[in-house]
Amino acid sequence: MPAAIASEAQDLLDQAPCGLAQTDAQGLLRRANLVFCQWLGYTPGELVGQRKFQDLLTTGCRIFHCTHSLPLLQLQGSVSEVRVQMLRKDGQQLPMLLNARRHAQHGEVVDEFAVFVAQDRDRYEKELVQARTKLEAMVAHANDLQAEASDRAIFAEQMVGIVSHDLRNPIMAMLMSAELLGKGGVTADQSDVLDLILRAGDRASRLIANLLDLTQARLGSGLSVSPASIDLHATVAGAVQELSQVYPGRVLRHVRQGASRCTADADRLAQLVGNLVSNAMAYGEPGAPVVVTSTREDAFFSLSVHNHGRPIPAGIVDGLFEPMVRGCEQVNADRSVGLGLFIVSEIAKAHGGTVSVTSTLEGGTVFTVVIPQAPEA
Repeated sequence: MPAAIASEAQDLLDQAPCGLAQTDAQGLLRRANLVFCQWLGYTPGELVGQRKFQDLLTTGCRIFHCTHSLPLLQLQGSVSEVRVQMLRKDGQQLPMLLNARRHAQHGEVVDEFAVFVAQDRDRYEKELVQARTKLEAMVAHANDLQAEASDRAIFAEQMVGIVSHDLRNPIMAMLMSAELLGKGGVTADQSDVLDLILRAGDRASRLIANLLDLTQARLGSGLSVSPASIDLHATVAGAVQELSQVYPGRVLRHVRQGASRCTADADRLAQLVGNLVSNAMAYGEPGAPVVVTSTREDAFFSLSVHNHGRPIPAGIVDGLFEPMVRGCEQVNADRSVGLGLFIVSEIAKAHGGTVSVTSTLEGGTVFTVVIPQAPEA
């Protein structure tokens, strides 16, 4: 080869955008371009014929090179994109990617290496690993918080159930005692006090019933119902009559539409009507009537409760049937803790039905429960 061409070829190798090296079968460096030497901080004279390629690797990479890369070179003649940490002359480590091939040259086995600095790639991969580790830690922390919140909620609901159950008996004893006292000779003032006790006790009883139902709905298999053939209108009329005693001075009307027979749990329907009427009395206009309508159609029956007053804010409607949600931001002593509509929804679901609400300033607020029925024969 002419000297000029040989010089150009050597310049091309020395200025290649990668480190190039050639070793014998034992790893002793026979050639190395300037880039390879400069990256590692050596002169060619300090490497060629003086050092083995594997001696330029960190301990872990040297073991991997001898146990994996070299056997692969022997078996398949090449390896590619092997990550290695090479040692500079000053002791610093330099992350690199290595490609190598083994072949015969002038009757001897030689290994040729091309190495590429992988500092940026190494940094990016480390950042990705760190980001993933951080994200996994955040997810694990969020899961722990969620599990803790769930455990607290379950414990709170269990305690609500226990306390409500323990309160039911003394409340019932108080109501029975007040009723017995009312049957004797009492003055007008005493009668007023007894009426107050009975109304307060009735409200407490309904609250306890709602709390127990909340516990059953959240922690059990849902509210239990015992459907039977009942007189829809008579059942609703009985509930309305009882509620009229609870809300003296308020106008409560019952409208009947259609046939009377249906299949449902009478006690649960009475509870449903009671919760809807209580809600209407609490949030409706005091001087306006509350109208309960029971309707029997061929494939369903429905119950609706209508009251006039301020409409329910649009932002509250979507979550209105969740526990502890009220139809108004303002709270007063006449308003419940926000379980009534949740229980209404659960009773409707237990019957395979639905509950909906419409609320406008002009038309008032109407809660409607629709429960499917088998067509009448």
